[in-house]
Amino acid sequence: MAYGTRKVKTKLQEQGFIVSRCRIGRIMREQGLVSIYTIAQFKPHKIACNETETTNVSDREFDQAEAKRNGM
Repeated sequence: MAYGTRKVKTKLQEQGFIVSRCRIGRIMREQGLVSIYTIAQFKPHKIACNETETTNVSDREFDQAEAKRNGM
């Protein structure tokens, strides 16, 4: 069963131990223990959205500086 800091805290409370989640998390990090839920929830995306290169289909070049200079 996958145990994180919350489950470990409740199991220790059932046995009569009073330990904070921060301490449990620190000990788990020191021991290299990670809950399965922590690993499974992060899924990196290979390509960020709106990062793809778009082609210039109309083959037109727009000059924004010219339009601002004419007072538009």
